[in-house]
Amino acid sequence: MNLFNYSLRIYVTSDKHGVSKNVMSDHSEETVSRLEYHVLLAMAEGPRYGYAIKSAVESDSQGALEPRAGTLYRVIARLMTRAFVEEVDPPADTPPHPGRTRKYYGLTREGRTELVGETRRLHGVAALADERLGVVKGRP
Repeated sequence: MNLFNYSLRIYVTSDKHGVSKNVMSDHSEETVSRLEYHVLLAMAEGPRYGYAIKSAVESDSQGALEPRAGTLYRVIARLMTRAFVEEVDPPADTPPHPGRTRKYYGLTREGRTELVGETRRLHGVAALADERLGVVKGRP
């Protein structure tokens, strides 16, 4: 199994001040990005709405990922296009929200399969890194 089956792309973007910068992305159609992985992981236990997904991503990544709303919804849209995520009804025990109606998103069968596959791949990469670094279980 090839643990490193992804392509690296470099994009030229502008930050909020209009300054150009190069951004590297390991996103390809064969794997999911770190943010996409964490969004899928956030929905593993059941449907969530946008802010709950954002909070789970920040918590699960230990603060390494803090997606802004626009970024998060673009990722959700991309995952929906790839049939990994779909809009679903809120859980039955969910009280109505006093503001705008929340949209809930859940994993599809394909999304769960992708999440499991990527989790296994990451376990393999971590095991390889431990082996190469000479890490013994239980000791750094």
